[in-house]
Amino acid sequence: MASTLSYGVSPVEAIMMTEPTSQPEQEEKSPQKIRILVAEDDEALRQLLEMSLRAFGYDVLSAADGVKALELFLREPVDLAILDIMMPRMDGLELLQELRRRSDLPIIMLTALSRPDDVVRGLRLGADDYIPKPFTFKEVAARVEAALRRSRWAQEQRSHPVLQECGVTLDAASHEVYVEGEEVHLSPTEFALLHYLMQRAGEAVSKEELFREVWGYEFSGGSNLVEVAIRRLRYKIEKNPQKPARIVTVRGVGYKFCRGKKE
Repeated sequence: MASTLSYGVSPVEAIMMTEPTSQPEQEEKSPQKIRILVAEDDEALRQLLEMSLRAFGYDVLSAADGVKALELFLREPVDLAILDIMMPRMDGLELLQELRRRSDLPIIMLTALSRPDDVVRGLRLGADDYIPKPFTFKEVAARVEAALRRSRWAQEQRSHPVLQECGVTLDAASHEVYVEGEEVHLSPTEFALLHYLMQRAGEAVSKEELFREVWGYEFSGGSNLVEVAIRRLRYKIEKNPQKPARIVTVRGVGYKFCRGKKE
């Protein structure tokens, strides 16, 4: 059986190759299913993604360009978005910025292996994850489940106390973060990352641990998700992101959040 999404077969043939044998464990959205927005200009790939996600029990909205995708987002409630970068009318990076201005929903980018700069730009603009083409549907399902799990986790932190370290206050119940009294807005992944580091304030935490506990899957040595997310978080909470005092790098290990009331 083919293991990657293929452009050489019809969507129906391809879905038969990659059709899941079991449903993923997930909490149902009540009273509606979890809804995913797919923005992809390649018709065959878009149809395949739509059919595959529906086979896993998700509700799907799809669009062939960024403008149509934004219209759907503004009209219908959406729980997660999957965006191709190269699209007509409005590309995926522009669409990402428009969505981030309006929502902190999980966003996964689709990108070509030959365009690594697009990955970095997308993550810096607020994407939660990315999937390089070609990809297997198993990988798409895993990334979607992990992103939704992070989003649910961020919303369910109701029993944890307010964390205060080095001028940063994180209120898990209200999902609010303040730096020196000023509120900063974080995506679900940024919030989960900061929360984990602040819970372990004063301790060195490895990249492998962060990848496993925050992103929800085992560390891939070629991935720069952790580094880019840390850099993005530093720009939001550090006085000088080039010389961070709150999230410091522990050479050869990973990162550590400072402990104390002041920087």
